[in-house]
Amino acid sequence: MIDLDRIRAERVAYFRALDESATLRHHFRHADEDGGLWYFEAVPDRGELTVIKQAELTPAGQLHRYSWEHLEDRHGFLTDQAINPEEDPVETIAPEEFQRVWTRCAD
Repeated sequence: MIDLDRIRAERVAYFRALDESATLRHHFRHADEDGGLWYFEAVPDRGELTVIKQAELTPAGQLHRYSWEHLEDRHGFLTDQAINPEEDPVETIAPEEFQRVWTRCAD
């Protein structure tokens, strides 16, 4: 039988360890076809850029945030896909831009 609580606890521990030990962080933005904006904070891990924080700002102005502290909800979840800035449709942004969105009050 699959132990979902154990799996969730392992995911939380993995993303938390990455977040707390990161010395280099990369920040990206992506505009989707519906007019939403996606913001990502990623850190190097095993040769890839692993997303540790993700925020979605919907066209209606709602903000959904995901990290080790809040992996998922009814709106979405923290991606498990690495970011490749050379192949993915993302643009690099300043850390301050990411922080402005991340610290904005959620609707």
